[in-house]
Amino acid sequence: MSIVIDELRAKADELCHGEAICQEKSKFLLTEKGLPNGLLPMKDMLECGYIKETGFVWLKQKKSTTHKFEKVGRLGSYATEITAYVEKGKIKKLTGVKTKELMVWVSLSDIYLHEPPTGKIAFKPPTGLFRTFSPLAFELDGPDGGNACGGTQGRPGTCGSLGSLL
Repeated sequence: MSIVIDELRAKADELCHGEAICQEKSKFLLTEKGLPNGLLPMKDMLECGYIKETGFVWLKQKKSTTHKFEKVGRLGSYATEITAYVEKGKIKKLTGVKTKELMVWVSLSDIYLHEPPTGKIAFKPPTGLFRTFSPLAFELDGPDGGNACGGTQGRPGTCGSLGSLL
């Protein structure tokens, strides 16, 4: 069942349909909020919407996808519908995104940038434990994803340390 109903669509300040415009808008929103633009590498996007007043955003794609973030050696899973509340440097109440930890898929609920001095990005499941990585590992340079932080693509750890599970 879809979380995004017609009532929410009616409140949307921005509502887009189609792969190209949704890709552009989702990357722009992440950048505008100070987050890496490659955090949500979705394919065949159908719809995206944003309600500025509350920060609520939703993204829809044709089918669930899995993406490997080569620079940190991690898998992410993206459902057909992703929802969240976004604000400067944070994604809260995230739904539809999972990461693979020790052969188990774990849902993510929050993604946020640590204030300096660490400058790391943290991924937090509802359990409260979290992992930190370099934000550069989730930045896209160009249309093909580029290699934003140098190093050899496909080798884990080329964008800084993996951090530790706390």
